[in-house]
Amino acid sequence: MNKVPMTVAGEKSLREELNHLKGEERPRVIASIAEAREHGDLKENAEYHAAREQQGFIEGRIQEIESKLSVAQVIDVTKLPKTGKVIFGVTVSLLNLDTDASVTYRIVGEDEADIKSGRISVTSPIARALIGKEEGDVAVVKTPGGDVEYEVESVEHL
Repeated sequence: MNKVPMTVAGEKSLREELNHLKGEERPRVIASIAEAREHGDLKENAEYHAAREQQGFIEGRIQEIESKLSVAQVIDVTKLPKTGKVIFGVTVSLLNLDTDASVTYRIVGEDEADIKSGRISVTSPIARALIGKEEGDVAVVKTPGGDVEYEVESVEHL
């Protein structure tokens, strides 16, 4: 199976969620199910059915996180040589050559992407166009509105 790139922060976040689900949510739902069973007839017991449904969601999320962690290749960009090239995990500042607007993105794994926080997926069109470029290079990003040219202003290993 192919390894999936993930930042150190992304792995830490998934592990924290996994520990929370296993250590707090799972036992709470099991206790809710046991309590609902004590109320008698399970066919008409809404609390029991709600707790069972919640248990299904929790178990599904636990399996999903464990699966993601099992194929994760954690990359600590701070330990990689600073070459000035755009690679997974770096923070890159770009200048839109059409509008002169500057933007800064961190290239992260798919699960960590959050455009509002300035984190873009390594598989996004902009990240794919940037990978391998160096400071001063121009990257052409194909967008629905046409091609957009960005100049790589800086590459930081944060």
